Amino acid sequence: MPLTHRERLQACLADDLALDRPPVTLWRHFPVDDQSPETLAAATMDFQRCYDFDLVKVTPASSFCLKDWGAEDAWEGNPEGTRRYTRYVIEKPQDWERLPALDPSAPHLSGQLACLRLLRRELGPEVPLLQTIFSTLAQAKNLAGGDRLIVHLRQSPEAVLKGLQTIAETTCRFVAAAIETGIDGVFYAVQHAQAGLLTLDEYKTFGLPFDKITLEPAQGLWCNMLHLHGREIYFSLLTSSLSFPIVNWHDRETPPSLCETSEVLQAVCGGISQKTIVLGNSHEVQTEAQDAIQQTNGRRFILGTGCVVPVIAPHGNILVARNSVEEKNVKRKA
Repeated sequence: MPLTHRERLQACLADDLALDRPPVTLWRHFPVDDQSPETLAAATMDFQRCYDFDLVKVTPASSFCLKDWGAEDAWEGNPEGTRRYTRYVIEKPQDWERLPALDPSAPHLSGQLACLRLLRRELGPEVPLLQTIFSTLAQAKNLAGGDRLIVHLRQSPEAVLKGLQTIAETTCRFVAAAIETGIDGVFYAVQHAQAGLLTLDEYKTFGLPFDKITLEPAQGLWCNMLHLHGREIYFSLLTSSLSFPIVNWHDRETPPSLCETSEVLQAVCGGISQKTIVLGNSHEVQTEAQDAIQQTNGRRFILGTGCVVPVIAPHGNILVARNSVEEKNVKRKA
């Protein structure tokens, strides 16, 4: 009997010899469809029915957690499927201190919870389900704009810290409510743990303490995944200070490589670059997938991309990536 998706993920994380093949998962945005719980759930289910991935990562628009504060955005055709912010909530440093804490019953937060309930019901218990949670700093960036956030945290740090505390407490409440819908883990997206944005000391002050507050309710979940976005990432800080069974990063674009971390982390997810999944041919997709399997010897490894699959990725390339983990296609190191 083949393993269920849940059994396969659990065997992977446990480094169980009963694992039949490496798990695989890809995720993408669903622009326009992501504007209501019902259509986001339906689009996510269609994607899963087409490819039968080993876990489903729900990818709402980043504004789902910000619209109840008054943020506004628009779909303008970005290839990654993301929306452009058209109204920021934070303009002056004092605005951080006025930010109110939100309850999960707020309209847009509760809408995402409704989406999760729909997906849990449709997927059943054997398909692991992860909800995207944007880090406190990532949310702050979209409340103020990236440049304004950096200026404020360097010129008015006390005001920003108060705002980050509010965001963290709000997100902590949402995570606790999301767990009640039956998710198996959170996909925690960290964007500012990279040298091109903040110094290491700045991240320790403005990032890490609030990450810990946000994630506290999720500590008991078995399938949490950390996503470290960008280049020149503070990999050792995040992986030593935050406990995640699975870590995902742009491994084809920035150190460390998969093989450099396979003995350090419980499990890694990646192996295929966004560029290859969009612009490569089937042979190039297959080559990257097989190289990733060989780097890790298929142990404690989940095949995926280093970040979201752009909405312009060809169906054929996604299908090749999915099928590359089937036992007849897997080539491990001797």
